[in-house]
Amino acid sequence: MTSSESAIWAEGLRKRFGRTEAVRGVDLEVPEGSVLGLLGPNGAGKTTTVRILSTLTLPDAGRARVAGYDVVREADQVRHRIGLAGQHASMDEKLSGRDNLRLFGRLYRLPAKTARRRADELLERFGLAEAGDRLVKTYSGGMRRRIDLISSLITAPPVLFLDEPTTGLDPRSRGEIWDTIRELVADGVTVLLTTQYLDEADRLADRIAVVDRGQVIASGTPDELKGEIGSRIDVVVSDVAAFADATAVLSRIGEPDTDPESRRVSVPVPAGSLTLPAVVLELDRAGVGVEDVTLRRPTLDEVFLRLTGGTEDPEDARETEETEEKVSA
Repeated sequence: MTSSESAIWAEGLRKRFGRTEAVRGVDLEVPEGSVLGLLGPNGAGKTTTVRILSTLTLPDAGRARVAGYDVVREADQVRHRIGLAGQHASMDEKLSGRDNLRLFGRLYRLPAKTARRRADELLERFGLAEAGDRLVKTYSGGMRRRIDLISSLITAPPVLFLDEPTTGLDPRSRGEIWDTIRELVADGVTVLLTTQYLDEADRLADRIAVVDRGQVIASGTPDELKGEIGSRIDVVVSDVAAFADATAVLSRIGEPDTDPESRRVSVPVPAGSLTLPAVVLELDRAGVGVEDVTLRRPTLDEVFLRLTGGTEDPEDARETEETEEKVSA
């Protein structure tokens, strides 16, 4: 896919803050009308990448185009075609939700009449018309995030950047944000989503790019990424006395994860390498009584931990977060 066919395209992006190279050669491609989930540990460079693509930060090297325009040479054109919702709601608490939306419209240099019309349309479309005239300080956290999200739509942008839009929200509020994102994508909007919630990326993203230490270390659909690490076999033994024997049997397949309290042993299985009946037969030969045996696909959480090692360099994460906060301020 070329830059002219992608709503978002980046090649070799780099950005350094002092001693820390926050982004080290990031490549991305996001087709129109799709969702890319950008995942990574704290300090991996996700926010810096979003800030480069949304023209808020200049890259030190590399190229990027958004909605067909170069993010450096044609930054003004890019800004007219994107919406951005950051990690924290940017509403004025002393104004109503409707007045906040109108204010954003005027800041985007929309005529006053157009700004009022767009505010009314967005509140009606996303089921917030009744709450629109209440002061933002009376809103719940989820309501603030939804208003903040739709404020980024005031100019009907074809590309939307969402940087951890559901952080700190309860499950119901997260679900409402998900529904809003799905509606936008159904209308053809392209979304780049960063998130710490792996289930969120699994449910919303067409493709996922995993970033670690400023580089994309894996990309693909959620199913493709899960397929790369194979499936898992979970065994729950009938009697805790048989737990050691079950662990010994499964150790012949791979490195097992054990949970004696729940009498569960789990082991990774390369795709197509083993059948469930074969495992049951081996357990039976060893005299292990089982309560349950399950062959399951890995979760996106397991994929993420496998790819990133489940750890981060505390010093790199701290420095990157601090520098990104300074740039955002």
